[in-house]
Amino acid sequence: MAPANAGKRVKGVQIYRPFIYGTTARPFNDTDNPRPAHVPADHTHSWQVFVRGVEDVDVFYWLRRVQFKLHESIPNHLRTCDAEQIQRDNEGKPPAKQQRGFVVNETGWGEFEITIKLYYDSKSGEKPQTIYHHLRLHPYGRTDEEREAMRNNGTGEVLAWTYEEQLFNEPFDEFYKILTSGARDKGAPAPGAAGTGKGKGKGKSAAAPPSQKEEGDVKERSAMIPLTNRPGQPFSRETEQLEIKRIKEAEEKVTAMILELNKETTKKEAELAALKAANSNAAPA
Repeated sequence: MAPANAGKRVKGVQIYRPFIYGTTARPFNDTDNPRPAHVPADHTHSWQVFVRGVEDVDVFYWLRRVQFKLHESIPNHLRTCDAEQIQRDNEGKPPAKQQRGFVVNETGWGEFEITIKLYYDSKSGEKPQTIYHHLRLHPYGRTDEEREAMRNNGTGEVLAWTYEEQLFNEPFDEFYKILTSGARDKGAPAPGAAGTGKGKGKGKSAAAPPSQKEEGDVKERSAMIPLTNRPGQPFSRETEQLEIKRIKEAEEKVTAMILELNKETTKKEAELAALKAANSNAAPA
C-alpha cells in the first residue's frame, strides 16, 4: 500500500545508497580496554554491532529505525535504535561526539548470529528488510596469513564488516525528492536545517561547519564511496577494483582447470574407444 501523500512512483528510476553493517570486538586487557567493574568475570570481550553510512555519512534521512536481535542469554536481547531519538541526543554535541549510525555496545564471551531488521522512512512505502551477521570475537580469515594479519593489526580489534547497497526501485515521488535533495560536503547543513537567529527555531544550535575536505571524500546524501582505502575505512573504489581483479583471476583459473579436465576427458575417451576396438577385434568369429 502506498503511503499517504507519497505521490506516484517515479517509473524507470533506481536509486541506491551504500552502507556498512557489522561488528567490532576487542578483548579486555589491563592497559587500554580494562573490564568494567559491573561486567561479569567470564566476559572476555567488549563489542559493538552497527549499521552506518560509508565514512559515517548520514543515513537517517532514508533509514529511520534498526532493530538488533542479540542472543537470548543477553538481558534485553531485542534492541531498537531510532533515528529521531539519536538526532535528539546529538543536539548540542560537537560533531566528533555525535552518533552517526545505529549502534549497540555489549560485552560477552561467545559468538552468535545477530538478526538486524531495517525500517525505512515512512514515505518510502518499503517493507522492513532483515539481514544477518555473525558476531566475531576472534581473528578469522580464509587462510592462516589472513588470520595472523588480523591478530597483529596493531589495535587488537576484530573487524567483521560488510559493505551493502540499499536499492530503491521506482521510489514514490515524495521519497524520491528526499533521496535526491542534493549531495553536499560532509558536515555541511542539511537543506532547511535550523540555525541561530530570529523566528522559528531560535535558540537551536547552529549546524556544524563542514569538515576538512580531502581528495576522494564522499558527499552526504549521495551514492559515493571513497576512491582509496583509509585507516578505519576498508571499503572504496580501490577495494572494488581489487575484488574485481581477484574474481577475474579466479575465473581464469577455473577456465584453465576446465580446459585441462576436458583434455583429460578426451584422452580417456580415446583410450576407452581403443580398448573397445581391441576387444571387438579379439572376439572369436
